[in-house]
Amino acid sequence: MRRVSSAGLRTESVLQRKTENFKEFYSLGRKLGQGQFGTTFLCLEKGTGNEYACTSISKRKLLTDEDVEDVRREIQIMHHLAGHPNVISIKGAYEDVAAVHLVMELCSGGELFDRIIQRGHYTERKAAELARTIVGVLEACHSLGVMHRDLKPENFLFVSKEEDSLLKTIDFGLSMFFKPDEVFTDVVGSPYYVAPEVLRKRYGPESDVWSAGVIVYILLSGVPPFWAETEQGIFEQVLHGDLDFSSDPWPSISESAKDLVRKMLVRDPTRRLTAHQVLCHPWVQIDGVAPDKPLDSAVLSRMKQFSAMNKFKKMALRWSDNF
Repeated sequence: MRRVSSAGLRTESVLQRKTENFKEFYSLGRKLGQGQFGTTFLCLEKGTGNEYACTSISKRKLLTDEDVEDVRREIQIMHHLAGHPNVISIKGAYEDVAAVHLVMELCSGGELFDRIIQRGHYTERKAAELARTIVGVLEACHSLGVMHRDLKPENFLFVSKEEDSLLKTIDFGLSMFFKPDEVFTDVVGSPYYVAPEVLRKRYGPESDVWSAGVIVYILLSGVPPFWAETEQGIFEQVLHGDLDFSSDPWPSISESAKDLVRKMLVRDPTRRLTAHQVLCHPWVQIDGVAPDKPLDSAVLSRMKQFSAMNKFKKMALRWSDNF
């Protein structure tokens, strides 16, 4: 059997420019995470002792020209969004014979849901604040012509353990540049969060607002709105299932919160709120109408269960055309 060489090793340069020697400036520490192409490590800047996160992408794993293009685009998008307070900042990109190394700010405050669960005290107002941050990132992306395409809680990390730590979006691996009215057809994302029009293979940036709506629903109830035992079952629910606002804790959640979730989870993308409209909703506003009373403790225990189950299914999927 002839061994097919990978596009990553074949290409003269993934970054298309000469870079300095990564190992001269940084040393790698313990592993922080694992993705499809790369591994993220704690990374120490030798000159300053500052800590960063470094994702090392193995060129051998970039099998197709499309894979190489994806890495280039991810770096381009991160530079394009640079400076937004809730987007992880990229410090530098390096390339050697075997790998591309992306050095980024270190977010050591934990994942969104884990943090909520650890805190234990949690109110609708806090959920509204988190929703405002998440949708604020989307509004910035969309205004700069970027569609995220894989919005999910695991892609939001806190910078530090501090109470008022910033929440940052960390993964733009599936993000794309888009033009007005451009239609996308490739099915990407993560099952619980994927918009119906993505499954129907005709979508644009509105699909991100759906994903954010799913996150808001989970922030308020601890479980996703569309749920099933199998991936296929989840997709059926996303396409045809009803939104449940009658089971606990929904009867005790404010009408304003339910109004917002309904308007974000409209199946017709032309009738769905835009990211900007979500930010103008009274429930999301700073000092808005979101009540400051604690949410039912069952919300946290369900969120804990859902989060633990999700840890087994970390990979963002790229579904094939046989979906």
